Amino acid sequence: MKLAFSTLGVPGLPLSDVVRLATAHGYHGVELRAHAEEPVHPGLGAAGRAEAAAEFRAAGVQVLGIAGYARVAAPGPDAPVLAEMRDLCALARDLGAPFVRVFPGGTGEQGADEADATAARRLGLAAEHAADVGVRILLETHDSHRTGAAAARVLGAVGHRHAGALWDVMHTWLGGEEPSMSYAALAPYLGYVQVKDIASAADTTPLALGAGVLPLTECVELLSREGWDGWLCWEYEARWHPEAPPLPEQLAAGREHLGRLLNESA
Repeated sequence: MKLAFSTLGVPGLPLSDVVRLATAHGYHGVELRAHAEEPVHPGLGAAGRAEAAAEFRAAGVQVLGIAGYARVAAPGPDAPVLAEMRDLCALARDLGAPFVRVFPGGTGEQGADEADATAARRLGLAAEHAADVGVRILLETHDSHRTGAAAARVLGAVGHRHAGALWDVMHTWLGGEEPSMSYAALAPYLGYVQVKDIASAADTTPLALGAGVLPLTECVELLSREGWDGWLCWEYEARWHPEAPPLPEQLAAGREHLGRLLNESA
C-alpha cells in the first residue's frame, strides 16, 4: 500500500511546503483540499494548474485526490451539483489526480430512498464525464451515508466504474460498522482509504495515529489479508480543530506507525 496525507491537516500551506513535507517524511502522495482558501481549487487558472502539476511531478509526489465539497444527495436542483463535480474532475485531470472526493450531504428533509436516488442519479451523470477525462469520483462514507452499507446502496444503483467509494474509517466506526462489514460493502467500489484517530465518539479532535480508539490495526490487517494494494491517506482534520497539535511535526511518527502496521500485517 502507498501512503499519503491530506492538506486538510495543513490548511493554506503553499504547495512547495506540501511537497517538501511529503518528500521529507516518505509519503508517496497527497490529497489536496479543493477550496478557495487553499492554493488549489476549481477557480485556479490554467497556468497555476500547470505549475502545480509540474511541481508535484518533479518531486515524484502523486496528487492522489482532489477533495471537493459537492454534496450529491443534497436537496435541490441537479445542475449546480453536476457543474461542481465537472469542475472538480477538470481540476483532477489537470493535476494528474486519479480521484475526486464528494460528500453525500443528504438532510433530514428527505427519506433515505429519496436521498439514495438523488445521489445515484447525479453520480451516474457525473461518472460519464469523469470517464471522459480519466478520473473516478469517490463518494466518501460521511454524514448522511457514513456507513459502507449506505454508500454501497448508492453506488450499486449507479453501476458505473468511474463512480466509487472513499472509505473514511472514522465515519464507518461512528456508524457502528465493524471494519469487516465496511470492507465487504465497499470492496467492489473502493478507491482509497482515509485513516485518522480520535479520542472517542464524543471527542473527534484529531490525534496522532495510534493514540486513539479507531480500529486502524484491524483495518490495515484486513486490507492486507484481502490483497488490497491501494492508498492509505491520513486525514488530520486540523482545519476544523485549530487547538489540535500541528500536523507537520507528527508526519514522521505517522509514517512510522503506518509502516509498522503494514509490516506487521504482511
